[in-house]
This record gives sequence, structure tokens and C-alpha cells, in this order.
Amino acid sequence: MSWFVGLDGISLPLVVLTTFLVPLAIVSAWTPIDTRQSQFYGLMLFMEANLLGVFMALDFFLWFIFWEAVLVPMYFLIGVWGGPRRKYAAIKFFVYTNAASLVMFIGFMALVFGLGDSVSSFGLPEITQALAAGELGMWFGIPPETLAMAAFLAMFFGFAVKVPVVPVHTWLPDAHVEAPTPVSVMLAGVLLKMGTYALLRFNFTMLPDQASMLAIPIAVIAVLSVIYGAMLALAQKDLKRIVAYSSVSSMGYVILGLVVFTEYGVGGATFQMVAHGLISGLMFMAVGVVYNATHTRMIDDMAGMADRMPIAVGILVAGAFAYMGLPLMAGFAGEFFIFVGAFGADAALPYAPVFTALAMFGIVIVAGYLLVGDAENAVRAVPARNRL
Repeated sequence: MSWFVGLDGISLPLVVLTTFLVPLAIVSAWTPIDTRQSQFYGLMLFMEANLLGVFMALDFFLWFIFWEAVLVPMYFLIGVWGGPRRKYAAIKFFVYTNAASLVMFIGFMALVFGLGDSVSSFGLPEITQALAAGELGMWFGIPPETLAMAAFLAMFFGFAVKVPVVPVHTWLPDAHVEAPTPVSVMLAGVLLKMGTYALLRFNFTMLPDQASMLAIPIAVIAVLSVIYGAMLALAQKDLKRIVAYSSVSSMGYVILGLVVFTEYGVGGATFQMVAHGLISGLMFMAVGVVYNATHTRMIDDMAGMADRMPIAVGILVAGAFAYMGLPLMAGFAGEFFIFVGAFGADAALPYAPVFTALAMFGIVIVAGYLLVGDAENAVRAVPARNRL
């Protein structure tokens, strides 16, 4: 174990994203957080330090300490300053992610013991090089190929819960709905990126052969997350739940970009992580402003809101357009790179055009759940005598 940290093209954008969103989240806490403020801001800064550690640590044991330490401030931030069901949401978040981390830890340690004397530390570059050189041996009678596949599945499960992907996504809407606005900004903007960052850093970098063998199941999970997450968002009336389920859909695009192993796919996935962090943070802050003024997040109760709060609603609509991937917005660039990288990746992913086309269909559903509510409110806002 050693203090081994560093930055590369994968982690640097996420470090910048973290240091950009934390001050904005703290500013957004000005109005909603009016009790135990010093404890709240201390926990926010403690969470930022651990997030930066996750993105910079290159020793597994050090990385795992930061990875687990993120749970502690988030648990208290939801459980103390959250909504009416805050205790349930905080415990569910903690249990889901902590159990997943245990499975991931077992899978990675099995790899380390399988490598034996070929590695002398928990350094991620050293372990990656040893795996690439074929140093993985038999452990407790388990053949190297089986051990590598079992470790890949264990790590994938552990990171998939953090992303989250369907069907291990149910903790996310509860956590978002009960969390105060600044905590929702950090949860959607940065914490979800821990899972996709770890998938890229561990699974797809250390065990690319196993990732290729499981390309079709992983692509199926990605497409299901895109479409099912968008359909769940379409059925919601709570603004926070809509944005929460849309995060599940957006992370599905990231998984699809990673699994195709192309330059545009991986680059687009990294771009989408940063773009989603900015867009989701913007959306939650806008929802927080509307909630502070109206004390409701239900779409049915917000008829005529654009006339009363034009700036806040305009920002919310701009975030919705970015989520839909309109050209000249960050959401468009990330999704476009992923689609370009995935559509022609038949060598890495069989039936790649089919998976890509299905994922593109998710954009239509996104447009539905982000615009239908606005259209309904616009109709209700018009006096009855003026309606056709």
C-alpha cells in the first residue's frame, strides 16, 4: 500500500468537473439549508476530497478507501437534511452501494492473489501490465480464464450499482427525491461518474478480453438502461424523479460507448460523463429554485410557471434541450460521438448497428418526457375561453 496518485486523460476531466460543481452546489445551498450549516458544508467538502481521491488514486487500497469514504458524507447529507423519507433513502443508498463494493472488492482481490509474485504492490498500472502480460495463474484450483471472468463479473456488478444501470437502479430515484438540492447536484453530477470511471479504469482496461466476450450482454444492459430509464421518466410527475430516471438513461449511453472499444466510442463516453454532470447539475439547481418558490415539484401544480419565473423556467428548458441532444449543446456532442463509434464497431460488438439504432430511439422518448409536461402546462395556463 502506498500513496500513489496521478492524472491522465480519463481522470483529469472528472477532477475538473468535481471542482467546478462543488462550489456551485454550495452556492445552491444558500436558501434550502438553514439548519446545522457548518456540519453540512463540512460534509460537502469532505465528500469533495474523497471524490478527488477516487479519480486520482492509482493504488487500489488507497483508491478503495476513498471509494468507501464517499458513502459516509452522502449518507448523512441525505439522512439529516433530506425530505420526509430521508432515513429510508439514505439507508437504501448505503446498503446497495456498500454491498456492491464488497462484491467488487472480492473480485479484484482474487485477481491480485491470482497474479501471485508477479506483482509487488496494489499499484493499478503494475497490475494492469501483469494481466496484459498473461501473468495470471491458477488460484485455489480455479483456472486463469475462469478466474478472470469471475473477477470481471464481480467488478462489473459492483460498479454497475454505482452507475446505476437497470435493474440495480432503484436506489437512485429515492435518494434524489429525498436529498436536498445541493446533494442532488453532487449525486447526479459526480457520484454516478464514479461507476463509469471505475468500469473504464478497471474492467475495460485490465480485462479487455473478458469485456469483448461479454460485449453483447453488456450492450443489452446499456440499451435497456437507455430505453427503460427513459420510459420510467416518461411516467413520472415529480420533476426530481424525471431528472433522476433520465440519469439512468444517460449512463446507458456511456456504457454503450465503452463496450465498443473504438476511439470515438470511448472518447464519446468520457465526453458524455462530463456533459451529463453539467446538464444534470443545471437541471437539479433549476428544480431547486422552482421548489423554493412554489414548495412543490409536481408538474401538474406548475401551470403558468413560465410567466411567473421566466429565467428559472428558461434555464430548466435549456437543460432539457441539452438532455435531448440538440446540436450545439454538450449532450449532442457526447451522444453523437458514441453513435459514430458504436455504429461501425461490428468487430468489437456483433450487431452493433442494431444496438446503436435502439439506443438512438431513446432520444425520442427523452423528448417525450421532457416536453410533454411543458406542453400540458402551457395548455392549462391558457384561460378556458381562449382554448380552441
